[in-house]
Amino acid sequence: MTFATAPATFYHLHPNLGDFGLRPVDPPTDSPLIHEWVTHPKARYWMMQDAAVADVLAEHESIQDDPYHFAYMGLYHYRARFLVEVYDPAHSELASVYDPQEGDVGMHVLTAPTEKPIPGFTRGVMTAVMHLLFEGFRAERVVVEPDSGNEAIHRLNEFAGFHPERTVALKDKEALLSFCTRMDFERSEARGVNA
Repeated sequence: MTFATAPATFYHLHPNLGDFGLRPVDPPTDSPLIHEWVTHPKARYWMMQDAAVADVLAEHESIQDDPYHFAYMGLYHYRARFLVEVYDPAHSELASVYDPQEGDVGMHVLTAPTEKPIPGFTRGVMTAVMHLLFEGFRAERVVVEPDSGNEAIHRLNEFAGFHPERTVALKDKEALLSFCTRMDFERSEARGVNA
């Protein structure tokens, strides 16, 4: 699997939560909903708090045109509930702060704000996303670079098997560079009976 043959859609059945699906973002259709998500206070680490719908549309049109960057609308029980970006670290800003390996795949994930949280939902999203990366993209190792102050995502990454390596300075943030191999994921809490 290469980035040129990324999966168009992906399906994951969680043992406790049920159906998760992923499909490519359609920028004209999905940008208004994504705009609601990325401008919500809980999404402050996406750094789009002041974005207009047109900014979100332009961003996702740019992703759509980039052969090394993909955006997926995450579905839960067939309703849009999360956003996933997948990218090749060798063709990103990360290439300036670490040496990308063959099989490395980068990822960002955002769950939609909700008035009625579902117990375990965010962990279920993360588990589905990791299956997308290891099964759909055939990743050997997943790379993430969350803001060093984002404790909630650090805990979620640990649940999925990520190991922090070091803090790195990126253009817009101080990031915690972290890695998860296939074996790390298989040994993680996300793969356990209670995931």
